[in-house]
Amino acid sequence: MLRFLTAGESHGPCLTAIIEGIPSGLELSSEAVNRQLERRQRGYGRGKRMDIERDRVKIKSGVRDGVTLGSPICLVIENRDWEKWQSIMAVEKGANLTSRKVTSPRPGHADLAGGIKYRHGDLRNVLERASARETAARVAVGAVARIFLEVLGIMIGSHVIQIGSAAADIGEADLAKLAEASKSPIMCADPNKSKEMMEEIDDAQRNGDSLGGIFEVIVENVPPGLGSYVHWDRRLDGHLAQALMSIPGIKGVEIGSGFASAGLPGSQVHDPIYYNDDLGLYRNTNNAGGLEGGMSNGEPIVTRAAMKPIPTLMKSLPSVDLNTRTPTKAAVERSDVCAVPAAAVTGEAMAAIVVAGAVLEKFGGDYMEEVFEKMARYRGYERQV
Repeated sequence: MLRFLTAGESHGPCLTAIIEGIPSGLELSSEAVNRQLERRQRGYGRGKRMDIERDRVKIKSGVRDGVTLGSPICLVIENRDWEKWQSIMAVEKGANLTSRKVTSPRPGHADLAGGIKYRHGDLRNVLERASARETAARVAVGAVARIFLEVLGIMIGSHVIQIGSAAADIGEADLAKLAEASKSPIMCADPNKSKEMMEEIDDAQRNGDSLGGIFEVIVENVPPGLGSYVHWDRRLDGHLAQALMSIPGIKGVEIGSGFASAGLPGSQVHDPIYYNDDLGLYRNTNNAGGLEGGMSNGEPIVTRAAMKPIPTLMKSLPSVDLNTRTPTKAAVERSDVCAVPAAAVTGEAMAAIVVAGAVLEKFGGDYMEEVFEKMARYRGYERQV
């Protein structure tokens, strides 16, 4: 089984992740992880924090001579901004607790509920961990899972399909069509809509506002039968939905035709099954998004996530000072105007982690050759059905 933990605060010294369950014998380099970290930092609408940080991973354990050992992998990403925050975020006694203290919660953020839950008078204790900065560690973990999947022939990608009111007509989901998205500052495959999206972000920035949007994640060449229908907590669609919803700011997840299918008759939603000698079993549509009965069905897995506008606004919303109970404006922290492209990269990471875990649950294996052999046998059986 694959599992991971992350630790670290937004302005602390570093972010740390520990991964357990990656088989031995997988080639892994820090540069391969850094490529995904760099993608997360890109995207039109990002804030000045991305001008400060240059996220690079240090692999501290679980790898020797560029190959995984089967033992826990420890990843560390240092925060360059820590230099300016050492006295404020110091671990030992003597931290400067009055500077940058936050007592006015931001609507839409974890500030108020987190302060009540953990009894923090200074809401910085909440926002430092609730910050989306934590997703850098998840992207690093997802990069390892992605490398594992790619050597097994399973590929993953994403693109932005909406920012604010500007929405692209994406058509059939296909990784081959997403090359255009990688050229776009907003990660949109439609050049004309990319321009509209960036214009909306510019308008929001001028108004001290923020914007959300929708991204799509696609996983191709997934074998059928990952996940299970036998218990609620083994359903792959449930794991994917939870993983995407756990990304800060995500308020909705759909699979395949998702919410649109609720307004259509079954004859227009369910994907007919065909057979011929060349293709074997196949389908011409993928409204199910590659998942039926809680399991992968062999078609590309297609998920979408809706991200709300970032709750830190330069033009603050009304709030209450928790010390005085008087009306005030919400606290302002350095933030992005729009982070949907970064969330899409994080979505890829979370999907990769879930699918890699499902592969290991299905096939097992303590070393890569064992995983290859078991998966090859299953693929051979699949082609004979």
